[in-house]
Amino acid sequence: MKKLQLKAPAKVNYRLDVLGKRPDGYHDLRMLMQRVDLNDDVQIVLSDTPGVRVTCDGGGVPDGPANIAWRAADALVKLSGRDVGIDIAITKHIPVGAGLGGGSSDAATVLMGVNDLLGLGLSDEKLMEIGVRLGADVPFFIFKRPALAEGIGNLLTALERVPEVWVVLVNPGIHVSTGWVYQNLRLTNKSEPVKVSSSYGSLDEICGVLSNDLEPVTIGRYPKVGELKELLSAAGARGVLMSGSGSTVFGLFADERTAKQAAAELAEEYGWFTAAVRNI
Repeated sequence: MKKLQLKAPAKVNYRLDVLGKRPDGYHDLRMLMQRVDLNDDVQIVLSDTPGVRVTCDGGGVPDGPANIAWRAADALVKLSGRDVGIDIAITKHIPVGAGLGGGSSDAATVLMGVNDLLGLGLSDEKLMEIGVRLGADVPFFIFKRPALAEGIGNLLTALERVPEVWVVLVNPGIHVSTGWVYQNLRLTNKSEPVKVSSSYGSLDEICGVLSNDLEPVTIGRYPKVGELKELLSAAGARGVLMSGSGSTVFGLFADERTAKQAAAELAEEYGWFTAAVRNI
């Protein structure tokens, strides 16, 4: 029995610009994306019993065909033309509906893992083509580098340099629907978008580019997200921002000690999910 035990990392958006709405209903985006060292555990087993089976211990995450990881495995099994079985068990550590890309990362990890288990030999570029049909963030996790993401998030350019920073994630347990946020986003006629660099040499340079066009929508409905930003700033974060469509807020810290102290104090006082992690 062939088996893989893999890690599926979360992500944060240092920047998220919504440039406009497309004819297909999606939005043109420009994002600076970075993986962080908070991971779901994904076990993939090659089975003699045909079919794809997914179980997940995360509350609110569907098992079976409604799970994006199931669709990822099913796509590759069909592509292989083989009558094989794939059993997937996902242990969630990334909060669900939190703007951290956990589901997309799980799907990307399954694509890469099933590709290896079945010996398909598909390139990352081919896996990214398959992945974008599952979710716009899936290609980023296959890309495996800090990136400028454009289009619907599928056009990726590697950032040349990003310093190591400590990231404190705080999630108040509010599940935010990405679809709802985009439906309630009011696009304004912006001037030419602020230029972003492909290289960041310091924490201050990253803090200088932090911005998220979705933040006002989410904070308007969930003021707690705005309160989290204030608390992280008070705890010593050099920069704070909501990740993705929320509800997770992250703070950037220069050193491990201050980051872990802030995470521990916020968790103790408020009982929220917190994690002090490095960018990867």
